[in-house]
Amino acid sequence: MITRQSTIKWMVIFSIVCTAFPLFAETEKVPHEIAGIALGSDVNNYPDIIQNDALKEVVVTDWHGFRKGFISYGTCKNINQILKMDMKYEEKTEEFYQILLRKFREQFGEPDTWSGDSFGVMKVWKWQFIDKEKNQVSLALQHNGKNSNETIGNVVRLSYPAKIEEERLCFLEVCQQNNMKAGAERRAEMKKFDWSHLVPR
Repeated sequence: MITRQSTIKWMVIFSIVCTAFPLFAETEKVPHEIAGIALGSDVNNYPDIIQNDALKEVVVTDWHGFRKGFISYGTCKNINQILKMDMKYEEKTEEFYQILLRKFREQFGEPDTWSGDSFGVMKVWKWQFIDKEKNQVSLALQHNGKNSNETIGNVVRLSYPAKIEEERLCFLEVCQQNNMKAGAERRAEMKKFDWSHLVPR
């Protein structure tokens, strides 16, 4: 038996569906472009866009005791060379961090610097090395128990700081060269704007 209450309930549901449906329906005005750059277009259509950053990044998951890792490699001075690794351990506990720290000390000696906080929320020990090829190598072991702005759990970071700086400088040089190639007239044109560039269309 259909009651007045159930009828009202179905009318409310029907009105909500009817109201929400236009949000998903096709409309004449759908924005695809901002600042003269269109969704779905080939990035190579815009030669003035700088297409590479100083480092590119790839991700690994479920990797030999690590739940995730970020591998950064060079694109300019040290092309395709891995220059930085941030690896997040599967085990997140502080007890595991203490075991790791002991093993790191056995392997590499006492850390060179402490860069954790004074409250013990972030625990970060760092080692600095020079390898046989005269490369600077930085190693950091981190535990974070509460800080939501950082990865919760245990992380190890390994990098070539000097080579990363080389990448940054090389990248800036390429940017300057691209600006010079563009020419003063072209750069002046690119700085101009009107509302058609500022509002999606």
